[in-house]
Amino acid sequence: MGVDGNLNRVKTSMLLVTGGAGFIGSNLVASLNEGSVDVAVSDTLGSAGKWRNLAGRQFADLIAPTDLQRWLEGRKLDAVVHLGGISSTAVIDGDRMIETNFRLPLHLLEWTTSTRTPFIYASSSATYGDGRAGYSDDWANGSLKRLRPMSLYGWSKHLFDLAVVERAARKDKLPPQWVGLKFFNVFGPNEYHKGEGMSLVASRFNDAKEGKPARLFKSSRKGIADGEQKRDFTYVDDVIAVIRWLIDTPTLSGIFNVGTGQARSFRELVTILFAVLGREPVIKYVDMPAAMRDSFQYYAVAEIENLRRAGYDANFMMLEEAVKHYVSYYLSRADRYR
Repeated sequence: MGVDGNLNRVKTSMLLVTGGAGFIGSNLVASLNEGSVDVAVSDTLGSAGKWRNLAGRQFADLIAPTDLQRWLEGRKLDAVVHLGGISSTAVIDGDRMIETNFRLPLHLLEWTTSTRTPFIYASSSATYGDGRAGYSDDWANGSLKRLRPMSLYGWSKHLFDLAVVERAARKDKLPPQWVGLKFFNVFGPNEYHKGEGMSLVASRFNDAKEGKPARLFKSSRKGIADGEQKRDFTYVDDVIAVIRWLIDTPTLSGIFNVGTGQARSFRELVTILFAVLGREPVIKYVDMPAAMRDSFQYYAVAEIENLRRAGYDANFMMLEEAVKHYVSYYLSRADRYR
């Protein structure tokens, strides 16, 4: 008598990473491969070479997002880490954005609730909008409702945060662990398929190496000089360390910022890149595309006190150290992939 496929699936336990072929997702898969965790990946590979992010990895299955609901039937998973979705602020198709960034994670929330599976998902610093309401990740007492995202992408992430927190406030059923992570300007290996969405370190590397000018956006805001727009640049290794810590801390729930806690300017970032390459900095300031001007964040920094209070005590890489690591171990090598 043959083994029933559904019965066999119920007995199999593993961790699911959605968006596992993407930037942060593939770095998480690489980290999980260093241990004995069985990993399943859900993602689309497309035609931009994203498959290379997984070329050196091992995983139990690769599921198209359109097949994910069927695949989950009868499954038992150790955890779901939902990193998939649209991450571009340039996407203007509202229906597609909501279907991908709101309704899909809602389905995963329902599934992880019903199966008592820990659920960790990616939110975004884009939910903070222009920062007028601050950058605190306090999710209680209606604090989230004061945020006003400036982009469709930020709004879609904010909607899901609100949906989860509303359930928590009503004491509705939720997964045994639910965690939303607000990432701040993450950079590092395996981001190359993102094209213009790559970090400045990756996208300006070749120009800086050849001594050509690195292009930065001019400022159109009074009191902020060209190149002095500031962000919390966070190395992907630190993000993965936080996620791994949360997987190992299944009693912790909430929404947490993930960043260094320091805002550095774009000018500083590319100056560090030139220095790592042994070059004098050459910067050319160009006009920002009109379509970006209304949704561009001029300042963003992670307040990480909640993460520290929760018990995460590891240090985050300084920007100088992170850029040097990225350049030395990835961008300068023939094989740039992790």
